[in-house]
Amino acid sequence: MNFMTSLLIAALPVASLAQSQSGTASGVPSVAIPPPSEVLVIETPRQGVTPQQIIAVMPSEVRTTVKLYLDGKIREWYSRGNGKGVVFLVDAKTEDEARAIMETLPLAKEQLMDHEYIPVGPLMPLRMLIGPGAQQ
Repeated sequence: MNFMTSLLIAALPVASLAQSQSGTASGVPSVAIPPPSEVLVIETPRQGVTPQQIIAVMPSEVRTTVKLYLDGKIREWYSRGNGKGVVFLVDAKTEDEARAIMETLPLAKEQLMDHEYIPVGPLMPLRMLIGPGAQQ
């Protein structure tokens, strides 16, 4: 492993801490937190929803999801590793904006899925690796 990779791996826990805290008493320098650039959406079937209910809606769900992808509203989507739902990376700046996009999907319209919305953005402390001029 080269030096830069080792440095990056060592810096990530501190960088995450710096991004999640204000940097006051912890001794970790404060880093400006940028506004979210995407929203991670985790969908899981609601309690009591059967696989058959979901399967019945899947043809229209897939078509609508592909259309949202082609329209640039959904950047990526994945099946959850445990088989219990999906994860979307939505091109939205706020939870409300992401919610408006997700509510157009047939499974949401049928109220078959629960949604968790997590705004995400760049890990700004990584700027420390590219020099002082980039820390603005």
